[in-house]
Amino acid sequence: MGTSPQHLTRAERRRSGFTLIEMIVVLAIMAILAAIATPRYGRAIARYQVAMSAKRVAADLEYAASRASASSSSLTIEFTPGSNTYRIAGLPGLRDPSADYNVVLTDSPFRSSLASVDFGGDTSVVFNGYGVPDSGGTVVVTCGAYQKSVVLNAETGKAQVQ
Repeated sequence: MGTSPQHLTRAERRRSGFTLIEMIVVLAIMAILAAIATPRYGRAIARYQVAMSAKRVAADLEYAASRASASSSSLTIEFTPGSNTYRIAGLPGLRDPSADYNVVLTDSPFRSSLASVDFGGDTSVVFNGYGVPDSGGTVVVTCGAYQKSVVLNAETGKAQVQ
């Protein structure tokens, strides 16, 4: 007897697929796993976005310090917590070289916000011609329930994410 559909018995032909109950059980298991994984995935994305935002702020603080030192002139980074942006006056933008260097933290891929900015009571920091800031300070970035702080050392101009 061959295995072609004409030679199968009636019971063998009926049992060749999945039953409705088997499909419902598999779909229920998949739904339970998705319900468990979705919130964890969302939290992981928020942790990643806040870490990436803080690293960007730290890198840009050090970039401004190095550019000020290289050009032997002062550079200012102005943070605007209300609009979740900061700009480096005098440096060309990455997307539009005719405009100032500007970062919007609420845009993709960051999707974060500036919780607070404090450079000695000010929301801007000026790096002198040696790359040394006029004051140290802290920038706090948040995304969802997560936050990271970027601390700028007043003596060295180095930024560190905490």
